[in-house]
Amino acid sequence: LPPGLSRLCSGARGLPAREVSTAMGVNLRVQKRLASAVLKCGKRKIWLDPNETNEISMANSRQNIRKLVKDGFIIKKPQKMHSRARCLKHLEAVRKGRHTGTGKRRGTAEARLPTKVLWMRRQRVLRRLLKKYREQKKIDKHLYHDLYMKSRGNVFKNKRVLMEHIHHAKKEKAREKALQEQAEARRLKNKAARERREAKQLAAAGAAKEEAKAEKKEKK
Repeated sequence: LPPGLSRLCSGARGLPAREVSTAMGVNLRVQKRLASAVLKCGKRKIWLDPNETNEISMANSRQNIRKLVKDGFIIKKPQKMHSRARCLKHLEAVRKGRHTGTGKRRGTAEARLPTKVLWMRRQRVLRRLLKKYREQKKIDKHLYHDLYMKSRGNVFKNKRVLMEHIHHAKKEKAREKALQEQAEARRLKNKAARERREAKQLAAAGAAKEEAKAEKKEKK
C-alpha cells in the first residue's frame, strides 16, 4: 500500500476544508477542490496527508495535484461497504414464507395480491393449455372455442379441472359417435332386411299369380 493509504487505514482521517484551515493553520480548500476534480469524486472522499500540509499547500495546479496523488500525499478514500448480505438472507427467508404473518402485513389482501392478477394468471394458464391441445390435434377448433368461452365464463377454477373436462368431453364425444355408428349400422341392416322381405313378398305374390293363372287355364 502507498504510505498515505496505510496511514488512512491505520486510523488517520482527512479533515474537511474548514477544519483543515483551523487545525493545520493552512487553508487547503483549493487543493481539496482540485483533487476532487482530478480524482473524479466528491470533496468528502479526498484525504490529505496531515503530515505533508506545507507541501500540499504549495500545489496550485492540477498537475501538482496529480504528482501529490502519485506520491501518496493525496488519496481518494475507498468506497464504504454497504453489504446486502443480511437483506438477501431476509428475502430468501420471505420466499420460503417466513416473516409474513399478520404482524408483518401493511396492505390489505387485495392490495398485496389483487384478484385481477390472480384472474389474469388463471386465464393465461388455461388459454395456454387450450392452445397447446389444439396445436397437438387433441381437440378440434369447435371444442377449443367452446372451452375458451367457458374459461372466460369462470367455469374452470384451475388447469386440472379443465383437463378433466376435456377428457370427459372427448370420451362423451367418442361415445356419441359410436352410438351414431351403431344406429347407422342398425338402420342399414333393417333396411336391407326390409328390402329382402319386400322382395320375398313380391316373389311370393308373383308365384301366387302364376299359380292362379295356371289353375284358370286348367279349368278351361
